[in-house]
Amino acid sequence: MDTSSARLGSLGGRLIISTWLPSGSEGAHTMAITEFFPGIKIVDSDTHWTEPHDLWTSGAPAKYRDLVPQIREHNGKRKWVVNGDIPIAGDSAVSAIGPDGEKMLGLKFLKHDIEMVHAASYDCDARLELMDAMGVSHGIVYPNVGGFGNQNFLKVEDRALRIACVEIYNDWMADLQARSGGRILPMALVPWWDIDASVLEVDRAHRNGAKGIVMCSNPHDSGMPNFAQPDWRPFWEICEALEMPVNFHIGASEGDIDWSGKVPYDTWSGDVKISLGGAAIFLGQLRWMVNLLVSDVPERYPNLNFVSVESGVGWIPFLLDALDYQCGETAPEHLAHLSMKPSDYFRRQFYGCFWFESQTLAPAIDHIGATQIMFETDIPHPTCLYPRSVERVRDAIGSLDAPTQKRILQDNAAELYKIDV
Repeated sequence: MDTSSARLGSLGGRLIISTWLPSGSEGAHTMAITEFFPGIKIVDSDTHWTEPHDLWTSGAPAKYRDLVPQIREHNGKRKWVVNGDIPIAGDSAVSAIGPDGEKMLGLKFLKHDIEMVHAASYDCDARLELMDAMGVSHGIVYPNVGGFGNQNFLKVEDRALRIACVEIYNDWMADLQARSGGRILPMALVPWWDIDASVLEVDRAHRNGAKGIVMCSNPHDSGMPNFAQPDWRPFWEICEALEMPVNFHIGASEGDIDWSGKVPYDTWSGDVKISLGGAAIFLGQLRWMVNLLVSDVPERYPNLNFVSVESGVGWIPFLLDALDYQCGETAPEHLAHLSMKPSDYFRRQFYGCFWFESQTLAPAIDHIGATQIMFETDIPHPTCLYPRSVERVRDAIGSLDAPTQKRILQDNAAELYKIDV
């Protein structure tokens, strides 16, 4: 047995992290990431929340109570449905942490609903205890049910109901943020299918304490203008003015999900398909990224920030090299109206988040700079850093100098999301 490996279990409903120590030592003790990085307040830039079944119904006005997202039986299976009978998600809690604190491997998590996973997946106090055990100071939170880009609500024709779904979610999450003492920080949804409504919701969410927003990565797939068109300028303007980072999580559009789902061969088993599709989906981020980098958006809004969430960073240096070269060779007239190369806009305004990487992290830091990289765990999703967060972080950045470690683990996210650490 590896004496430095971490084991997580449950004691009275409370998650604990302990370490097996060599024979003759005084026994196990609680281990956290901060034991290896003292003096650093670690900000986890990507976590997820398992939405309670009454999240929307508890906050819905009477006319929408039967129409907002809720768990119902649909074709013999329990699913999240909206507008009464439109399925938008399965009833899986999308959590790989079992009630006993053990991590579920493979596809077991798909069969576990909210009553079959650990409370840290959906309960404020339990999540704070897990964060304390792991040595995490603050956690940025992304959704499940509405889709990683809030794209699932587009299945509803009634625009007023769509917006109600967004507002109720944001209000519930604002309350969660308050209950956590500002340590759990959900990113707000926006009704991206309506630019005017999105502007209003960004302002409302900001007034309610939100630190950033969740955005659909490719709204033009659904008939909206693409991000390079002037239609979006009011949206970019308010996000910049209110210092609300625009976060693009992997799988934040139907096109991204469809593409990654088609990558694996049909003959593979389900576990191989989800593994290959999950690895491929990271690269789906390049679609929104390259288009924004050669648009006039970063040029026009130099204080507006964009985040590539849960996508890793090792592939980004190659992409930026390719983009600079390709545009320089085949689109020099287009670049002439911009003051910088695409890669320079990235280094000024774009961020990437890493969690499992080790060998590709150092080259990424050298190429795009430590100031543009943040740390995440992806708790409690299947590929999250659980229970080996300590080893992963230590192996990835343990050899870096202390200021660089602090910048990646704390300062970048704290500055970007205006977190008082």
